[in-house]
Amino acid sequence: MSQRSPIILLCHIIFIPLSQLAALERQVFDFLGYQWAPILANFLHIIIVILGLFGTIQYRPRYIVVYAIWTAIWVTWNIFIICFYLEVGGLSKDSELLTFNISQHQSWWSENGPGCVRKEASMAGIKGLDSHSYISVIGCALEYRYIEVMHSSVQILVALCFLVHCFPSQPMIDVFWRLNAELLREQKCHTSLNSIPSG
Repeated sequence: MSQRSPIILLCHIIFIPLSQLAALERQVFDFLGYQWAPILANFLHIIIVILGLFGTIQYRPRYIVVYAIWTAIWVTWNIFIICFYLEVGGLSKDSELLTFNISQHQSWWSENGPGCVRKEASMAGIKGLDSHSYISVIGCALEYRYIEVMHSSVQILVALCFLVHCFPSQPMIDVFWRLNAELLREQKCHTSLNSIPSG
C-alpha cells in the first residue's frame, strides 16, 4: 500500500458514508412529506456519491470530476432550500414549488416536528375513513422550517468537509494530473488525425 491510502481510507470511512446516511435520512422525510423536487435531488445525490466512491477507489478521474461538479451543484441546491424555508428573496415556504404544484403538501416536519400536537376536527356531514379536517399544529419545540434548514446545513457541511479534507490531498491531486494527461493525449490524437491529408 502506498502513502496515500490512509487519506483515501479516511474519506471512504467518514465522509462518503456520512454523506450517504444524511441523504438517505433526508430522502425518507422528503418522501413522507411528498416533496418531489428534493426527492429527485436526493436520488441524484445518492447515485453520484456512489459514482464518486467508485471513482476514488478505482482512481477514475472522470468520476471524481463529476462528483466534484455535483458537489458544487449540491451545495447550491441546499443553499436554495435554506433560502426557500427562510423565505429569502421572495421565496415562500408555503408555495408548492417543492411538490411541483402536484399537491399542497408541506414538509413532513410541519405536522410531526418535535413537540408538535395536531388539532383535528371532524367535518360536518362527511363520513368515512378520512373525514377529518386539519385545523392547526401547536406546541412545536422547533418550527419545521428550522429543521429543514438544519438538514440542508448538514448536507452543506458534509459536502464541504469532503472537499476540504479529500480533494486537496495528494491522491486527488494525482487523479487530476492523470485526467489532465488523458485529456492532452486525446487532444493530440484528435489533432494528429485531423492533420492527415485526405486523399
